Amino acid sequence: MQVKNTYLFTILLFLSFFSCKSSGKPDLQRSKTEPAKKYILPGAYQTDAYLPLLKDKSVAVIGNQTSEINGKHLVDTLLSLNVNLVKVFAPEHGFRGRASAGEHVKNSVDIKTGLPIISLYGKHKKPTEDDLKDIDVLLFDIQDVGARFYTYLSTLHYVMEAAAEQNLPVIVLDRPNPNSDYIDGPVMKEKNMSFVGLHPVPVVYAMTIGEYARMINGEKWLKNGVQADLTVIPVKNYKHGDVYQLPVKPSPNLPNYQAVRLYPSLCLFEGTDISVGRGTDFPFQVYGSPLLPPSDFSFVPQPNEGSKWPKHQGAVCYGEDLRKMTPPVEMHLQWLINTYRQYPDKSKYFNSFFDKLAGDGRLKEMIIDGQTIAEIKKSWQPDLDAFKKIRQKYLIYK
Repeated sequence: MQVKNTYLFTILLFLSFFSCKSSGKPDLQRSKTEPAKKYILPGAYQTDAYLPLLKDKSVAVIGNQTSEINGKHLVDTLLSLNVNLVKVFAPEHGFRGRASAGEHVKNSVDIKTGLPIISLYGKHKKPTEDDLKDIDVLLFDIQDVGARFYTYLSTLHYVMEAAAEQNLPVIVLDRPNPNSDYIDGPVMKEKNMSFVGLHPVPVVYAMTIGEYARMINGEKWLKNGVQADLTVIPVKNYKHGDVYQLPVKPSPNLPNYQAVRLYPSLCLFEGTDISVGRGTDFPFQVYGSPLLPPSDFSFVPQPNEGSKWPKHQGAVCYGEDLRKMTPPVEMHLQWLINTYRQYPDKSKYFNSFFDKLAGDGRLKEMIIDGQTIAEIKKSWQPDLDAFKKIRQKYLIYK
């Protein structure tokens, strides 16, 4: 009997080992709806599709820490494949993704490769003619999270615009959108457009960054209606709504899947006096303020890698812990409405940034007027219906 038990234990241990080995590739994630042998394969992994387009060309990469292939940076991979990579353009948070939100990132040199890094954040958001004079093709590979105020969409816009003006091709290596299972939020109005929202789209638009690039081009949203020479390398084995947990955190304050999923709803708090947990170990998974009523849950923001100057630094913030909740599949407004009602001096609740994030000043007005969530969302519907018709023209994945 002991021999049989030992034999059975050995078999189970053997199977467990190989089960763990087979699941050890977080960047090739299995779709919840695809057959077991099919894996979501981002565009960057498909070197056979885009290396011929780079042959004998001087290449610039627009990327950050999410530009990876099996844990190896795209830049390192291209150099190992003898691609003539001459320059890197870095978005907000920098090439390695370590800078705080809003922090100025300077031009520099990558220590590992010796490549010059040109920052596309701060005052220099768009590549200049001089930046591009020695470039033949631009290769864009940055993970988006599917919310309009994520600034990498604006970086994409300015890269495409500069490329169109200099007659340079742009290749977008597409990646899945982790918030692609719903469309919601107010559509951006022109008077509120800024680097946190350049286009007339809702907060959650359910498109990959490759599809979004096609829409920028097709709708002629670039300056003077110019259009880029655009190629998108699609994701394989993917469709909208597939679950995709990012293998690399897309920015310092989106450390995990829960934060990424809550981000579209919680980011509106950045336009208020309410903290979203910057300066803690769980940003965009909580909210709170020293001025809200004391509750069972509290946190104290302190400077850290993701936020050098967090809101309410050193103060006890009372609010709600969302780390274990099932993220909503809609723009969740109840947290915003509740905190506004609880806030002692309502004239100081919103700041000037709110309308830029919301995109439509009516949202703030309707919250102040005490309108219901149903009434607020009904006001968005005509614009959402119009956007859905535009979106449909540029979809790659159904």
